[in-house]
Amino acid sequence: MDMNKAHPHASNANLAPALRLLFWETTAACNLACAHCRRLDETVQHRPDQLTTGQASDMLRSLPEAGGGKPIVVFSGGEPLMREDLFELAGVATKAELPIALATNGTMVNDELAGRIVDAGFRRTSISFDGPDAATHDALRGIDGSFDAAVRGLNCLCERGMSVQINTTITQHNHRKLDETYELALKLGADALHLFMLVPVGCGMKLDEDIMLSDGEYERALNWIHDRSDEQRIHLKATCAPHYFRIKQQRAGREQTSRTTSGGMHAETKGCLAGQAVCFVSHTGEVFPCGYLPMSSGNVKQTPLPTIWQESTIFADLRDDAKLKGKCGCCEYAKVCMGCRARAYAESYDYLAEEPNCAYVPKGMR
Repeated sequence: MDMNKAHPHASNANLAPALRLLFWETTAACNLACAHCRRLDETVQHRPDQLTTGQASDMLRSLPEAGGGKPIVVFSGGEPLMREDLFELAGVATKAELPIALATNGTMVNDELAGRIVDAGFRRTSISFDGPDAATHDALRGIDGSFDAAVRGLNCLCERGMSVQINTTITQHNHRKLDETYELALKLGADALHLFMLVPVGCGMKLDEDIMLSDGEYERALNWIHDRSDEQRIHLKATCAPHYFRIKQQRAGREQTSRTTSGGMHAETKGCLAGQAVCFVSHTGEVFPCGYLPMSSGNVKQTPLPTIWQESTIFADLRDDAKLKGKCGCCEYAKVCMGCRARAYAESYDYLAEEPNCAYVPKGMR
């Protein structure tokens, strides 16, 4: 995709909200070959242009300057456990009193490594399960045995007292197994189950179109999440699914609400938060609104992340719901939803266009 650069504009600085959550792609290296990876290639080796230990340390130490206190930093990848200085950098973050989490595929985790993860100060580890059984999971992950290895890794972490979250990307191959995925998360003792709706970027662009849910299936999956959330057996979150917040308002009998916030790993805010409370830093230091929206606003090797966060014109656009186009622009739920800006970009190369995977028709268009 075209990695268009945004030129910072100082007048936007006083409009910048607090940075609450930073996803950092620590490395592009990975030991799996997931069909839906947001990367355009299947990188298994470290790249020479990734952030050095010193550059990454400087970025981490700068984060409190972005405003709003100290954001949660998610160390992701690739596979972050393939980065040799991972625990050194975790130490830099914890010394700066930044809350940190780890996003891994879990297959490399054994008892010794689980101990190091806990000792490093990670508050939560998320492990990806793209199905409730080996056949479903391994088919998308590209490596036989990855499901069983991830289960072993999760068990090692739980035995060490780590808070564990399961991430599942919902596609045609597994959306009929949501009940089984839910039961798996409960059986394994996870604290949270985050369900991601596929965004067709990176390797995901090469997938057949029919792997995506239809608008109706999407709507049913979000209503399923709402129903299971009411059971309060585990923390459930719909991710990359901003119109889940529209569904919550509809089912509560309301149309519009302002953003509400609770802190910590279970923060609930509103729909698309790309560039509003969340941003993503690639392994090379490029700063994006989220990991699925490939519009760079600069690089931390040249510009401090707080400056990019405060002055990016792309981020400023994303913070202004009045700039939304199409049915998102006239939707009565715009402020709680925003539509997925990454899916809009993947469909039209316009990150302000309407969300292409929403079944709802705004009142003004009926």
